[in-house]
Amino acid sequence: MRIGQGFDVHIFGEGDHVVLGGVRVPHSRGVVAHSDGDVVIHALCDAIFGALALGDIGRHFPPSQEQWRNADSRIFLRHAARLMREQGYALGNADVTVICESPKVGPHAQAMREVVAEELGCDVDRISIKATTTEKLGFTGRGEGIAAQACVLLVMA
Repeated sequence: MRIGQGFDVHIFGEGDHVVLGGVRVPHSRGVVAHSDGDVVIHALCDAIFGALALGDIGRHFPPSQEQWRNADSRIFLRHAARLMREQGYALGNADVTVICESPKVGPHAQAMREVVAEELGCDVDRISIKATTTEKLGFTGRGEGIAAQACVLLVMA
């Protein structure tokens, strides 16, 4: 078994939605990011890369490379899943927490779980996506940005 953890954060900017777990979520703001700024998938990728001792998402998809500008983060998750399988692992489970005051994650959590499970090639019951606030404390509490943390358990396939 291998365990990995990941974290991602993006500041809010212009826009009318955020992408979370591959799902377009209506919001009064967007995020400032090189790709689509999907904190759920970015944290998950870092957790998988960490469990495999393969660095972080920036090593695999450098923001200095224009080909990743506005990229759909599901591409990143597919790459992480492929590396996981190539090293002989399967996902035991993934647990993701989105940290923000808004948007509300609950109404979209099931759709996110389904997208992530599909991209990782596993049953949806292995994916947990939940949210919390910081009780108006810090940058997320002030509504300046959004963050996510993820933990994964990889098991021998």
